[in-house]
Amino acid sequence: MEEVSEQKKEIIKEAAEERVPGILIRDDRYVEAIGRRKRATARVRVWEEKGAKKSFLVNDKDVSLYFPTESMREMAKDALAKVKAQNRFTVSAHVKGSGISSQADAVRRGLAKALAGLDLEWRKKLKKAGLLKPDIRIVERKKFGKKKARKSPQWSKR
Repeated sequence: MEEVSEQKKEIIKEAAEERVPGILIRDDRYVEAIGRRKRATARVRVWEEKGAKKSFLVNDKDVSLYFPTESMREMAKDALAKVKAQNRFTVSAHVKGSGISSQADAVRRGLAKALAGLDLEWRKKLKKAGLLKPDIRIVERKKFGKKKARKSPQWSKR
């Protein structure tokens, strides 16, 4: 019996490595992925519970309480909407760093990576929607002799 479960774990691990790098499947309980945007980092866990009320928690608060605007809530739940699985999974996200909008985007990317790890067909849909592609734009650093990254002090002729 132990031998069968070890083989199953090995198969799951190989499948996860083939699908999306950076996702973890923990003992068939949940799938975990990390999403990033600017300085925000979200660790997202997705699992399926039978008969339980499905919830979407961000830092142990309901998503509607954590994100103040409807557009941010929709952004966070975007990956579930693309694969038409809104009421199928329980989602827990721990997010830190940056601003609230970047945190919503980090949750969206982490959730998309976790869902892509569950099903290859979903991976194709999410990739086509652009949810698996990272947004690499970051704040440019301030340079010496300048007021900001590019803004110079006022120039005087004399």
